[in-house]
Order: sequence, then structure tokens, then C-alpha cells
Amino acid sequence: MVIPIHDDNPVHRRPWVTYLLILVNVVVFFVEPIARGPLAGETPAAQACRQEAFFREYAAIPKELVTNDPLDVTAGGPVGEDSCRVVKPDYDKVPVLSVLFAMFLHGGLLHLLGNMLFLFVFGNNVEDRLGRLRFLLCYLAWGYVATYVFAFSFRDSTTVLVGASGAVAGVLGAYLRVFPRARVTSLVPFLLFFPLRLPAWVVLGTWFLLQWVYSQGAGLTEGSGVAYLAHVAGFVAGLLTLLVIRTYDPRRPPRRMRGRLMT
Repeated sequence: MVIPIHDDNPVHRRPWVTYLLILVNVVVFFVEPIARGPLAGETPAAQACRQEAFFREYAAIPKELVTNDPLDVTAGGPVGEDSCRVVKPDYDKVPVLSVLFAMFLHGGLLHLLGNMLFLFVFGNNVEDRLGRLRFLLCYLAWGYVATYVFAFSFRDSTTVLVGASGAVAGVLGAYLRVFPRARVTSLVPFLLFFPLRLPAWVVLGTWFLLQWVYSQGAGLTEGSGVAYLAHVAGFVAGLLTLLVIRTYDPRRPPRRMRGRLMT
């Protein structure tokens, strides 16, 4: 897989929504227990259980989404060094809202940085074509589609789903639809991170193919903890969205204005 770091595809208006989404994701991450570090006198195991309880309160859980009924258990204090007690939750959870919250939660700094890098490189151009409000609505919708597709494919799973990956995958699919030939500077790991300028269809097509191949395994692999099927669903949702709705090209004046310019 290649790591995109820049695209030769200038925008014509400031992508404020993309910047705002990145800012919110970063701020929310540093509110999470995993980023704030252990409390005074807290053991690593206790911090891990506190993080697990935080995710179970706010993150999406497939079984909850399918039944629209929150689980009656959550994580308590540590039992040994690698497990948490099971306790009854002391909060009221709305499963459909947990999808929204989960889009801004991340399981670690690398998880956050990876998602925000892709959003930064590709989100500005998609926002440029859709307009700010439509881009925001589409971004959230793609995240919902990705999460619910995964949930209904793994109906009994009680694993928490966190991260902007599903929504960002929608951005990638939309970008591929509108800018397939845009040049993307990418780092290639197996070439010792040598930068190459590649067409977007190569970069994003390769990314999607890998997600599809991985999703044909367990969907959410125990080894990686990645919901590949959610990535596939988000990408397809973004691609189909841009096939259906019209986009605004800021480089071209409206048709009525073009007529006036010709007279």
C-alpha cells in the first residue's frame, strides 16, 4: 500500500469543513482516556479498562445498532492484567447516535493520524466540488452507511467500532469518481518510502482492492482490529453518491453567466 502525502489538484475555495473535521477529530482524541494518560496512582490495566468503558459508552457496537437496544453490560475495573470486570452501565445510550460519536473517536495516535492524512489530502477537493454543506452531510452519511453495513454483516458482534475510516473511505470513493487522473505524490513502503507521483486511480484503486481482499476474511480481524468491510462500504457509498448527484465545478462560471460573457 502507498501512503499519499500530496495531490496536484488545487482547490478554488478554502476547505473549511475539511479543516473543521480534522480539528474536531484531534480535539476529541485528546479528551479520550488513552490520550490523557493514567490518573494519579492508576495502573496500566485500570487505564485500559477505563478506556474500554469509555468506548462502550460512546462508540458504535454492531449488536446494539441491529437491535437498537444498548447492551446491559459494560467494562468495570481490571481483573488481573488483561481483562476487565463486567458491570451494569450507569448511563443511557442511544445506539443511532453512537455511530456519529464513533466517527470522531480513535483507538490510538497512529489510527488518528492515518485517517486525518487521507482526509487532508483528498477531502479538500471533494468539498470543493460538493460545496461545504453537502460535503459535511455526505461525509456523515458515508460514515453511517459504512458502520451499518458492517453491523448488519456481523449482527452479534459486541466489538466496539471507532474511527473516521468509514466516512473517510467515502471521501476516497468520491475523489476517485471526480478526479481519477489527478496526480498524487505517495510514499511507497516497499521502496523504502521513496516518493512517487501516481494517478489517483492507481493510489485509490489499490487501496480499495486491499480493503476488499482483507474484508473477504474475517471482516474485523482479531490480529489487526480493522473493520475492512466498513471501508469497502464507505468507499462504494462515496463513489455511488458522486455518480448520482451533480457537483459544482468552481473553475467554470454558471451557465447563465457564461452566456453573458459570450455577448
